[in-house]
Amino acid sequence: MNIRDRRSVFGMEVSVDALLSMAAGRLRGRASGLVDQLVQIYHDEIPEFWEDDDLANPLLASIAEELSAVLSALEGGVGLDAVEIPASAASHSRGFAQRGRPLSALLRSYRLAQNCMLKWMLEETRRLTSDVELLNAATVRLITLSFEYVDRAAEQHVAAYQQERDRWLQRRLLVVNEASMRIGTTLDIARTGQELAEVGIEHIADLVTVDLLDPVLQGQNAERATAPVVLRRVAQQSVLEGCPETTAAIQQTLTHPEESAVARALVTGQASRHHIEPDHAPDRVAADPARVETLNAYRIHSELVVPLRARGTTLGVAQFFRHHTATPFTDDDLLLAQEIAARAAVYIDNARRYTHERSIALTLQRSLLPQRLAGSSTVEVAARYLPAGSHAGVGGDWYDVIPLSGGRVALVVGDVVGHGLAASATMGRLRTAVRALADVDVRPDELLTRLDDVVIRLRHEESPVTEETIATCLYAVYDPVSCQCSLASAGHVLPAFVTPDGAVDFPDLPIGPPLGLGGLPFETAEFELQEGSLLALYTDGLINAPARDIDIGLGLMRDVLSRLSTSSIEETCDTLLATLLSGRPTDDVALLLARTRVFNADQVAAWSIPADPAAVSDARRYASDQLTAWGLDHAVFTTELVVSELVTNAIRYGGSPIQLRLIRQATLICEVSDASNTAPHLRRARMSDEGGRGLLLVAQLTERWGTRFTGSGKIIWAEQPLQEAGSLPESAMGYVLDLEALAHLDSEP
Repeated sequence: MNIRDRRSVFGMEVSVDALLSMAAGRLRGRASGLVDQLVQIYHDEIPEFWEDDDLANPLLASIAEELSAVLSALEGGVGLDAVEIPASAASHSRGFAQRGRPLSALLRSYRLAQNCMLKWMLEETRRLTSDVELLNAATVRLITLSFEYVDRAAEQHVAAYQQERDRWLQRRLLVVNEASMRIGTTLDIARTGQELAEVGIEHIADLVTVDLLDPVLQGQNAERATAPVVLRRVAQQSVLEGCPETTAAIQQTLTHPEESAVARALVTGQASRHHIEPDHAPDRVAADPARVETLNAYRIHSELVVPLRARGTTLGVAQFFRHHTATPFTDDDLLLAQEIAARAAVYIDNARRYTHERSIALTLQRSLLPQRLAGSSTVEVAARYLPAGSHAGVGGDWYDVIPLSGGRVALVVGDVVGHGLAASATMGRLRTAVRALADVDVRPDELLTRLDDVVIRLRHEESPVTEETIATCLYAVYDPVSCQCSLASAGHVLPAFVTPDGAVDFPDLPIGPPLGLGGLPFETAEFELQEGSLLALYTDGLINAPARDIDIGLGLMRDVLSRLSTSSIEETCDTLLATLLSGRPTDDVALLLARTRVFNADQVAAWSIPADPAAVSDARRYASDQLTAWGLDHAVFTTELVVSELVTNAIRYGGSPIQLRLIRQATLICEVSDASNTAPHLRRARMSDEGGRGLLLVAQLTERWGTRFTGSGKIIWAEQPLQEAGSLPESAMGYVLDLEALAHLDSEP
């Protein structure tokens, strides 16, 4: 767009291009000073960017090169689409990926450079002219050019970064696959540790040591580690012959104080990465002169401390060091070390368990049950499990609480017929299958139908001499928004419902056949629950007894639930077990209590959205206003983007009616429903594609997302945490361009 017939710049008639050319020429004359300003801005805005000079310094050089090229193009009147992105920039993006650095820091640096360039250019144009119309036209032109250039550059940087990340991921898969084949070839604990060290030397570190707790070496259950911890060296391997970098010998015991990284790893179960400054020993080893001398002598500069954990038990610690390799460990190296160590830990634990079959069965049963119930703001939950008192001990009873989308929760209780290791293993498979099917978010009757197929398939996979697998299961879903509870039973005893005033009811609902029979239907029952209602789900071992009729057991349960309807559910659990069970039960018992909660009206907001693309901006405004009313201004930007993508997809690919719903609990849930039954698919758009990045952007912006189907269509939901700032991750900035705002700006006079 040219502005002619104006004598605003030094008495000369100028166009927008001429004005931008003059401004760029003046800036190019002081380009070195502009780069210095960028350096200071980066120091202030991205302090973590300077942790690695090998990455920061080349980036500054590439940005200076790009700045010069952009100013030259503007001065010469050449479109920015003709400016080539320097090869050094793509190389630097690959370097970021190699070091495991986040792409967000790289993209943010280019956004900062863009903002600075815009600021400098606009300042120069204002010095050259005071013509408002000319300045407005130049501003629009400059913003358009800069966004087009930066978006094009960002796409190339993301592509280079992702290519390198894909290459590293392929290497990681190969290393992990190799580790799976080379580690755990025997049931010897020391040999397994040595295999871990050998794989670590070849692919990760220059020195690897493996230390285990003494009970593990003796085949006993490892106790919870407390500081100071005492470990025994079982394996070590170095690129140098004889492992001269370590002061410990095989089978030597090592004591680690509470403040040491090893002790923290054992106590917390968390891996850590450490940088060791030359001639400066960490505080945790400063008291050991021999260790300090070794660190300095071999110039050990980087360390990984990885706990060896298997099936919830910490067995020991693997340490990885670098001295021969110049580059320090990255987060990617830590992740790879954790994956290899995790596999080694499983094999070490297998060797430990080999001589303790009885403890295997009991530990398996305990580990397969939920270690922590996820009730949160939807329900208050408590559960108990008691193994049978017979010699078999371990059975197949289980319970579970599974968070679902939209603030809903699934309550599950089941029973595999039989006892022993086989029943426990089947129980674990079924619980895993239920969790997997719950992620699909289907109705309870459909879930049990699919679970029935799983049981039949498991039975066909078993040995012909194995008894048939029969199991029962009750699956219930509670929605705190509508207060609706839907459940289906596969041969399982029905739950008890307790109203807030203490009325107890054992509803007469349809019960389907047990799992494993196949071909028979299940039915979902739906009913409404008051806030504060109590659901009691249990297995038949709780009410059945050799010398007691089942009706008597139900009567005892009714009395306890009615009497303790307002008591804590933990107390109610204990009282139920004490009242209905005299001594050790003859069958396994699983008990799950859940007290319902209801979302208040100010926690849910919903709007009907017309099937018109113009309604997307209204949907964003609805969401923004609601978040402001909730005091969640920090989440507005991210939520507006999520709402925009989901509503746009619903309008474009779904059908009326379309509804937007926000739910505020411990997390912020955004739901968009439409009348289509077609599920969306997350795909990676090619660089040449004009679209296809919407769901990828939603996946990057939120913690979880998914789809659930209803009787009239589907709901696409996304969930983001509220305890953290809800600002837009920089990793998604390369995809985001507010075209509506840009069009509005372009239309200004």
